[in-house]
Amino acid sequence: MLLPRGVVDTPAFMPVGTYGTVKAMLPETLKDIGAQIILGNTFHLMIQPGTEIVRLHGDLHDFMHWDGPILTDSGGFQVFSLGKLRKITEDGVTFRSPKDGSKIFLDPETSMRVQRELGSDIVMIFDECTPYPATYAQAEASMQLSLRWARRSKEAHGDNPAALFGIVQGGMYPALREQSLAGLMDIGFDGYAIGGLSVGEPKAEMLNILDATTPLMPVDRPRYLMGVGKPEDIVQAVVRGIDMFDCVMPTRNARNGHLFTETGVVRIRNAVHKQSTLPVDEHCQCYTCQHYSRAYLHHLFKCNEILASMLATVHNLYHYQSLMQQLRAAIEKGTLSA
Repeated sequence: MLLPRGVVDTPAFMPVGTYGTVKAMLPETLKDIGAQIILGNTFHLMIQPGTEIVRLHGDLHDFMHWDGPILTDSGGFQVFSLGKLRKITEDGVTFRSPKDGSKIFLDPETSMRVQRELGSDIVMIFDECTPYPATYAQAEASMQLSLRWARRSKEAHGDNPAALFGIVQGGMYPALREQSLAGLMDIGFDGYAIGGLSVGEPKAEMLNILDATTPLMPVDRPRYLMGVGKPEDIVQAVVRGIDMFDCVMPTRNARNGHLFTETGVVRIRNAVHKQSTLPVDEHCQCYTCQHYSRAYLHHLFKCNEILASMLATVHNLYHYQSLMQQLRAAIEKGTLSA
């Protein structure tokens, strides 16, 4: 995937930098572990610090000292997460700021303006994330609203040179997903995302939607599965043709002392690691595994040291980037399988 600020090899995993920072990581360290693109969030950045502060520095790249591509989520999912604290109408969404309680209105036009001001390389349309569970009628109404907002997003995006991605909605109903995708393709976007998954549905339902939707998506446009991030789920999705992923799982789990390895999750706080001189993963080439023992990490977590989160996050994100590299190699060799 060729973007103005660099090439992104796919399939790709995007570390999540909600507030303009991937938690516990320097931008230089992100580059070192192989990250080529990161994700920022429109909803949170427009509230704190606000685009006027970001623009004093140039754009989000300058503000956070990251010179690679950035994808920004439109804010739709965060609004969905507010539950009863928000009111959705045809025009947009009214909600209370989680920062100070002030009333904020967010619509497709505002989302596109904010993402342009942030200097995003990949802009996501403003949509409504269909809740789970939802009846067919509820999912259809939500999907149709998202389609109308998609058209408004495209018009508001205007001459912005950044890529604009549409988001397929429709709940757990393959027919609605097909309608949503057809409507988005009629509008025309630079890439297509599958939204509304990883919202509490069983894995079988998620895979069913992927099986029904992915084959219908354009082969000459990136395919992005939003918010799905378990390593085994990423593999299943890549086999089905997905190109892009994001999830807070590797960074959040790292801060909780849950470290990914080829043989499963290491819970580094457990007493079994107190005297272990082994690295987290003997096969891992990350900075953490090359320099520190499980006993040292266990000690840092027990002391609540900031370095614990830093070293754990380096390891987990390296594990994810290594997984993506392995998947790309398997695709090139023609040996990819579930």
